[in-house]
Amino acid sequence: MTGGNRGIGLAIARELAAAGDAVAVTYRSGEPPEGLFGVRCDVTSAEDVDAAFAKVEAEQGKVEVLVANAGITKDTLLAVMSEESFTSVLDTNLTGAFRVAKRGVKGMMRARTGRIVLVSSVVGLLGSPGQANYAASKAGLVGFARSLARELGSRNITVNVVAPGFVDTDMTAVLTEDQQKGITAAIPLGRIARPEEVAKAVRFVASEDAAYITGAVIPVDGGLGMGH
Repeated sequence: MTGGNRGIGLAIARELAAAGDAVAVTYRSGEPPEGLFGVRCDVTSAEDVDAAFAKVEAEQGKVEVLVANAGITKDTLLAVMSEESFTSVLDTNLTGAFRVAKRGVKGMMRARTGRIVLVSSVVGLLGSPGQANYAASKAGLVGFARSLARELGSRNITVNVVAPGFVDTDMTAVLTEDQQKGITAAIPLGRIARPEEVAKAVRFVASEDAAYITGAVIPVDGGLGMGH
């Protein structure tokens, strides 16, 4: 899985490992998580992605489950958003998912089985001021996933989206108390999610129990985005 050394990604990696899967995670900076096979990879580079897959395949064999989680934010209002701020977010969050899916699907097609899970966001469906770049990238994952679901269904490969809401991670920890209160007031369940709650949804759609689910967008957002 991509972006697996902290936050939601690390929780997903640990959840899959607890289920008995051999898990490999990519990370762009820092150190790999303890107890997991880590490969340094920048998903904005096709060469990096190819090299990372080669290392994982040599260590663990063919990739049966691919989770595309790597993502960045560069929040600012549209009127002052630079072109680089827009395109770099798209390049990591959306085109990065394209790069890893394209590389990963080759082995799945030969094996005639596989699971692809793309981690989107409630923001991609609901919208958020100052996040036009991020929301566009996360919304794009839905169309990407559903197109792949139609392309790959005959090969017994499922492609699904998990769309978290606000989650207790380093990214939300920087919000002020007033900001957090405003967010939780809009969430029907009245709290933000734990990373493990997102991880369990990913684990489900990656499992045999979800063999007849494809092209789905599964919200883990406490009801924040319902109806979208």
